[in-house]
Amino acid sequence: MKSEIIQQLDARILLLDGAMGTMIQQYKLTDRDYKGNRFSDITIELKGCHDILSLTCPDIIADIHRKYLEAGADIITTNTFNANTISLRDYGLEDYSYEINLEAARIARREADKISAITPSRPRFTAGTVGPTNKTSSMSADIMNPASREVTFSELVEAYKRQIEGLIDGGTDIILIETVFDTLNAKAALYAVDEVAECRGKEIPVMISATMYDSSGRTLSGQTLEAFYTSVSHARLLSVGLNCAFGPSQLLPYAIRLAKIAECRVSCHPNAGLPNALGEYDETPEAFAAKIEEYLKEGCVNIIGGCCGTTPRHIHEISKFIDNYPPREIPERDHTLRLSNLEQLCIAPESNFINIGERTNVAGSAKFAGLIREGNFTEAVSIARRQIEAGAQIIDVCMDDSMINGAEAMQTFLNLIASEPEIARVPVMIDSSDWNVIEAGLRACQGKCIVNSISLKEGEESFLSKAKRIRRYGAALVVMLFDEEGQADTYEKKCKVAERSYRLLTQHGFPAEDIIFDPNILTIATGIAEHDSYAADFINALRWIKEHLPHCHLSGGVSNLSFAFRGNNHIREAMHSVFLFHAIAAGLDMAIVNSQMLRVYSEIEPQLLTLIEDLIFMRRPDATERLIEYSTSATNDIVPSTTDETISETLPVEQRIRRLLLKGISDGLENDLKEAQEQHPSALKIIESMLMPAMDEIGILFGEGKMFLPQVIKSARVLKEAISILAPSMKATHSPISHGKVLIATVRGDIHDIGKNIVSLVVGCNGYEVTDLGVMAEAKMIADKAEQLKPIAIMLSGLITPSLNEMVEVCKELERRDIRIPVIIGGATTTPLHTALKIAPEYSGVVLHAPDASYNSRFLARLRSDDSQLFIEQTKAGQEKLRQDYQNSLSKSARLLSIEAARNKSIKKTVPSPMPKSTERFVAIDFDIAEVEPFINWD
Repeated sequence: MKSEIIQQLDARILLLDGAMGTMIQQYKLTDRDYKGNRFSDITIELKGCHDILSLTCPDIIADIHRKYLEAGADIITTNTFNANTISLRDYGLEDYSYEINLEAARIARREADKISAITPSRPRFTAGTVGPTNKTSSMSADIMNPASREVTFSELVEAYKRQIEGLIDGGTDIILIETVFDTLNAKAALYAVDEVAECRGKEIPVMISATMYDSSGRTLSGQTLEAFYTSVSHARLLSVGLNCAFGPSQLLPYAIRLAKIAECRVSCHPNAGLPNALGEYDETPEAFAAKIEEYLKEGCVNIIGGCCGTTPRHIHEISKFIDNYPPREIPERDHTLRLSNLEQLCIAPESNFINIGERTNVAGSAKFAGLIREGNFTEAVSIARRQIEAGAQIIDVCMDDSMINGAEAMQTFLNLIASEPEIARVPVMIDSSDWNVIEAGLRACQGKCIVNSISLKEGEESFLSKAKRIRRYGAALVVMLFDEEGQADTYEKKCKVAERSYRLLTQHGFPAEDIIFDPNILTIATGIAEHDSYAADFINALRWIKEHLPHCHLSGGVSNLSFAFRGNNHIREAMHSVFLFHAIAAGLDMAIVNSQMLRVYSEIEPQLLTLIEDLIFMRRPDATERLIEYSTSATNDIVPSTTDETISETLPVEQRIRRLLLKGISDGLENDLKEAQEQHPSALKIIESMLMPAMDEIGILFGEGKMFLPQVIKSARVLKEAISILAPSMKATHSPISHGKVLIATVRGDIHDIGKNIVSLVVGCNGYEVTDLGVMAEAKMIADKAEQLKPIAIMLSGLITPSLNEMVEVCKELERRDIRIPVIIGGATTTPLHTALKIAPEYSGVVLHAPDASYNSRFLARLRSDDSQLFIEQTKAGQEKLRQDYQNSLSKSARLLSIEAARNKSIKKTVPSPMPKSTERFVAIDFDIAEVEPFINWD
């Protein structure tokens, strides 16, 4: 059933009252009147603190309300514009915020009810006024420190909650968030309303009204009108509107603009003209009303009233004709994804492809990551600027790095770019696997951003809880296609998880157009048959999602696709371009991609284009080998082509075996091994002196980008075949033939397992018995299995930053049980420094960091060798040096920052007015990409 106010709004235009301050001034009150008996002992002058009059002069406030109601107002606004703890602190009255709002709402309620009783067919309503406070949360008040803020989002939320609780308890019908000059402040107020509504178990109708700063049509914090509306549109608004700053003539064009885009009702309450030289308003009630009638003729409002300078007479003049005009009709939702920062970005079905810049992602740019770690945010900001100059329409900001305080870095960086209009005009994608970092980003963005990402990996309850919070902050979201069982890596599972996620979100009120699915772009051409269909499955899933899940959008991280060809940018660029060409045609709306690693589809050489499309669409079983042959011949790689299967028999047997492993072919392997056995009767000696050195060389070549992942996999398979050929001899002289047991797991909180599975395969091919505990493995489970198996090593995998904390917990559990088995960790977020600083100190055993998959077999071999103890001691000594160097660097950085702070303080004292924008400093564009890949970095 529709509420009473909705019924009235459907039937007619409602008349809002006029200014409160203008009317209070007519009573010529003194400071003693403001203080009354209750606050007579306060030494601070309270004259001008109109809000306190609801406690000290309630009859005057009631009289003002009565006059507006008698003039014809349908909605009267409470005397609470500055009745929040932040603004009241200037008078030492912050502790009275709740009481002031409570009493102000009660006064308005009583007066409205009296008139409603006389005219029951035309009920009167009260709106609890919530002003913007006297602080701004999206701009710095310190010209020397653009990252600083006078007030935080959380402080605003708490202040607004206290105010809104008082208004609601006093009987207010509507919350009116008005005179918005900083949209981030307004978003905090909306967040507070939502929290109070949830706590009280009731819906709270909300009106929100912005003020334009000047004739440019932007708010004081720089947003266009369209961007402002987009930023607050998540809040199920009763109305959105404009007030203050302008008179009715100047405000009308903006009201018309707002009426064209708002999918809710529109309100306007302009000033009584522009202020004169004395700051007073001269526009007569008759002249004001005549201009207001133009709004009604345009059909652009549902609620109309007055702001500064208006009186009951102004409102009465409007009441004479307001019923002659119908209310503005609310348009149908068009299900366009609208994002914003200073400007609006619309992503409709017919929109062009959206390029999301990846260079402000610590995993997408080694240069950016280094700058953030160093605290060099000035240069980091310049990278964001260059991305936008290169055509990025959204920038992806990620601070997930083991040696970075992600939440702090995210907030600082977003605060800094907010002061750069050429950067801040585009929306932000807040990219993190750490919820605390995501929230830090959401609390710093006045626009409507994108959260990347959430998934079903921790179950439906966690999924919906995070989605609800994201919606409360006013953001769109990326849904990664994972569930409790892991990554959706097939067409069928992608569709299944997408449908389930879509159903859960939309059934719980999340708009379909604000859902962006990432169906997981995974690496192809790995040499593992199960991976061959990854690209085609992704493209086919795009089509299915677009057809079956209306209004949602699609995205992905493109660089994963080509990781098997790491080191050959020519091939990777072409693969990205070809893949995007077909993915966009299938429905891909946006993607995180380095635009510098893209080529024009039509300009890719025909042979290479055919080879790549053969690979993507699985048109030939030998597509991987053919592309490898092309890539190695094109780059004159030192590794022979895999299709060249002739090896000169004149080479020594050691060289022939080495080349068979390098080429990943087994023809002639058995004969060569027999010849080797004739020279070296010990099969174990052949493994240690011929096979393992060759595999070490392969690992080094892969790490240098001189071999590709499918070649490494083929080489590992040849090694496994070689060991099986030598097995009979091994049994005769060595028992057992296994090199030992290895325990591997993806730690709790992480469900990425594709990279881990490749590591398991490679290690298994090197003669180790692998026990794989799968994903989301808890510390207790890992320790229990380690006690049971007694492996030679425990291998821990994790992609996301929270995995690092879980690895620490695993080591603590092992330490508690007096287990000293070597631990090898790997993953995109792991680093040698983090391992030395945070993980190794928690464990008496050794903790080894594997930068990529090639290190694991080498580590295992060293742990089995005669000098294993020396290897362990050297590792621990190296980690101790890393810790000392890090502490020394911190001390040096602290000294430099202290000098810089002193210098800035000195400069600030000598600068009487805002400094001009300093000359931009540019750094060399870096072309290397430290991607978060599902392979080699263990997920």
